[in-house]
Amino acid sequence: MMSLAWFVVGVLGVWRITHLLAVEDGPGDVLARMRAVVHDRPAGRLLDCFHCTSLWVAAPFAVALGSERAEQLLLWPALSGAAILLDRVVERAASPPPALYVEHPKPTPRGEHDLLSR
Repeated sequence: MMSLAWFVVGVLGVWRITHLLAVEDGPGDVLARMRAVVHDRPAGRLLDCFHCTSLWVAAPFAVALGSERAEQLLLWPALSGAAILLDRVVERAASPPPALYVEHPKPTPRGEHDLLSR
């Protein structure tokens, strides 16, 4: 049976490679150009979204980390799912909160607010 430490290493590896392939441009925009070239091909559809890409990246990790066929089959979606959850946490932490917008009613010549004088 695989240890928790190896599972965490697997999740981090799946997340990193998936993020690299599906999201990042890469040095010299190599990965962005690769995605543009294969976009209309069947292989390009595998790189369209993080979820799809993580599923295929997780497969070799599951084979490498699992010791038995049943463990490998269970690890495959588990590694993908954990990488997706990790990506959601990272994206939420990285995105700034939405700007606060407050509109104050304009005072009328009598000193009343437009909302109150209607």
